[in-house]
Amino acid sequence: MGLAVVVGGILVTGYATIRIWQRGSVDEARPVDAIVVMGAAQYDGTPSPVFASRLDHAVRLYEDGLAPVLIVTGGRREGDRTTEAAVARAYAVARGVPDAAILQEDHGRSTLESLEAVAGILRQHGMRSALFVSDRTHMLRVLRMGKDLEIASFGSPTTTSPTDASLAPRLDATLHELGALALYGLVGAASGPELGTPGSP
Repeated sequence: MGLAVVVGGILVTGYATIRIWQRGSVDEARPVDAIVVMGAAQYDGTPSPVFASRLDHAVRLYEDGLAPVLIVTGGRREGDRTTEAAVARAYAVARGVPDAAILQEDHGRSTLESLEAVAGILRQHGMRSALFVSDRTHMLRVLRMGKDLEIASFGSPTTTSPTDASLAPRLDATLHELGALALYGLVGAASGPELGTPGSP
């Protein structure tokens, strides 16, 4: 019995890892109501390299005309002077996105909290579909949560994130996602606050 449990756990983990990597390799870029950038760490007003890679990708999608609205996400952790969303907004505006075209969710401290708020923003503005931008390893969880929240969800992962720079950070990000996906599947909740680390989605 014990061996069967171990083997079963290995098989499930292997399958989930394949699904994470497969989903992260698919780019569904298409016209939608809004492009949503998932937040990541920021340092006193400067986006971390992980966050900047997401924002750069989202700005390109906006410039390509795939949506009239950019939604930036992410709250603040204790001690921060600003939110991830505010930093993202300033970054996008500095790169040519009109301020009027940006909406922000600035209270979420986890993927689920941000997506719940995004769902409310979309409904408030009569929007249904969203193109989510994050790292490759994060896309499976983001899209699963988005669909659970009845958002017509599509993913366009950035390909320049430091989490993909080599095998080690990719494995580290994958391990984080395996735990977060397992917890979401069990209790319908994200893995708690995710702010404050460069690779934190």
